[in-house]
Amino acid sequence: MRSILLSGGSGKRLWPLSNDARSKQFLKVLQGPSGELESMVQRVWRQMNENGLASQATIATSLSQVEILTSQLGEEVQLVVEPERRDTFPAIALAASYLYSVESVSLNETVAVLPVDPFVEKDFFETLSILPEVIEKSGADLALMGVVPTYPSEKYGYIIPEYERVSSSTDPKEYVHVAKFQEKPCESDAALMIEQNALWNCGVFAFKLGYLINLLIEMELPIQYDEMLKQYGRLQNISFDYKVVEQAKQIIAVPYSGFWKDLGTWNTLTEEMDTTVVGKGWITADARNTHLVNELNIPVAILGLSDVVVAVSPDGILVSDKESSPRIKEVLKNEEQRPMYEERRWGCYRVLDHTRNEAGGEVLTKRIRITAGKNLSYQYHLLRNEVWTVVSGEGELILNGQIRKIGQGDTVVIDKSMLHSVLAMTELEIIEVQIGSQLIEEDIVRVSMEWKDIVQTYVRHA
Repeated sequence: MRSILLSGGSGKRLWPLSNDARSKQFLKVLQGPSGELESMVQRVWRQMNENGLASQATIATSLSQVEILTSQLGEEVQLVVEPERRDTFPAIALAASYLYSVESVSLNETVAVLPVDPFVEKDFFETLSILPEVIEKSGADLALMGVVPTYPSEKYGYIIPEYERVSSSTDPKEYVHVAKFQEKPCESDAALMIEQNALWNCGVFAFKLGYLINLLIEMELPIQYDEMLKQYGRLQNISFDYKVVEQAKQIIAVPYSGFWKDLGTWNTLTEEMDTTVVGKGWITADARNTHLVNELNIPVAILGLSDVVVAVSPDGILVSDKESSPRIKEVLKNEEQRPMYEERRWGCYRVLDHTRNEAGGEVLTKRIRITAGKNLSYQYHLLRNEVWTVVSGEGELILNGQIRKIGQGDTVVIDKSMLHSVLAMTELEIIEVQIGSQLIEEDIVRVSMEWKDIVQTYVRHA
């Protein structure tokens, strides 16, 4: 079985930590097995490895998430990158064309699709692993995993089964035939559906690769990966559920009765956090069910407030009653602000200050941390000059073909169009001041990525 994990989207429901550059699956607030903090995507990838599924998994993602996925999961993870951000049908079609035409996966191979951030335990992946056998046994076009509901939720979609349940006394696997789907009903309707053995739709499904490849041919869409990339913009911007699942003739669902949770809001996320304080700060003992997540180096004190979440990042500060925290999406719906913190494959940066003068010029100050052994690409800018001051650590700098060591207290002036890169010999922290007419992350022209290639190709030796 091959797996496609969908990592897309951006959101404000976990603002100020989540933003257009860092969606919820990348927030390191969950406790890992060794006590270290890990993100949802790191947790799921660890579980995939533990269950022997990671080596056959591909992550379908957008260009904006490549750096943070590489940073959190490593260089070896297999990514299929959308040329532009679209819905789940185009993303899955692109990944399927990659498996078919690049990886030469058999048309008879089962492909399972799942979100990159379900909060689940080992039995979830055990159920996932039986989907190929269930598809073979049932002859269905699609097999879904449906979570057995624990209460009538209004937050989830529902899978409504036909009354007949197929089961075998000699086979522990069972499935139901799907009659229809229902999107996020009211609580009373959800209760009625649960009486009819309805399941929560957790976004997990499987199909034979040939089923989707044949559908793409019928839709007159390319099945070769290179051609799919070229024509990606003409694919209908629609979810896989609407385009494929709801049109399929034979759909079954495998009930999953284990633990499953969507950690999409502050109140649900904090329920699964093992500590009440992440970062610098204190909560007094008389506060109950209160959490603090602080990404700044400024202490925060919470005194006597119960059922509250306080989240602090370079993007802003949230102070909210937990039940009210989902309303932040409405509060911010018209707010446009550049992300003030980003994780990259080489480390991370935090924006410290951003100002504009009356003449239209901009000055932006960043604190950049580069992980030991990592390097920036060999790059130049068209719209800005930069001044670097090394705060700590040691590195090797290449500036217009000249290489030299840099360390604490050194200053580097980088004018427009000057090629530059740096390798962190130890963890390296730099204060970067950008000065220009338009300071945007897209103002980077990358010439080379790997340090060894940069040194061999671009360094001038005396």
